[in-house]
Amino acid sequence: MIWQVTSRSTEEEHLRDLARLRRVRDRIDREYAQPLDVEALARAVNMSAGHLSRQFRLAYGESPYAYLMTRRVERAMALLRRGDLGVTEVCFAVGCSSLGTFSTRFTELVGVPPSTYRREAARATAGMPACVAKQVTRPIRNREARGTKPQLA
Repeated sequence: MIWQVTSRSTEEEHLRDLARLRRVRDRIDREYAQPLDVEALARAVNMSAGHLSRQFRLAYGESPYAYLMTRRVERAMALLRRGDLGVTEVCFAVGCSSLGTFSTRFTELVGVPPSTYRREAARATAGMPACVAKQVTRPIRNREARGTKPQLA
C-alpha cells in the first residue's frame, strides 16, 4: 500500500511538472522576442534551472534555449520572406542580441545563411499564401538541416 501512495504522488508530481513545462513553452512562444533566460523561466514556474532544462528536454526533445532559438528563427524566416527588412534588423526584431549567434543558428536550422534565405525565399514563395509559405518553410527541429538549399517546398 505504501508503494501505491508513493506511485500516486510521483504521478501527481509528474503531471504538475508537465503543466509547468507547458507554461514555459507557451511563454517562449508568446515572448520569443523578449530577453528570456532559463533561470528566469525556471523561477516563474518554481523550478530550478537544471530541473527545468532536464524535464523540458525529456518532454520536448530539446533544451529551452534551443526551443527559443527555433521560435526566433521561424519568425525571422517570415520577416526575411517579406523582404523589407535587412538581416540585422530581423535579428534584433526577433530578440537576438548577437548577429553572429543568430546567423549561426539560422544556418544550422535552415541550411543557408539568413542573407541567402532572404534573397531566395522571396522568389520561391512569391504568390503563395503566407500560411502555406510558413508551413513549407518551417525549420527542421531536433536535427541539423540537410543540404545547402532552403526547404521551400
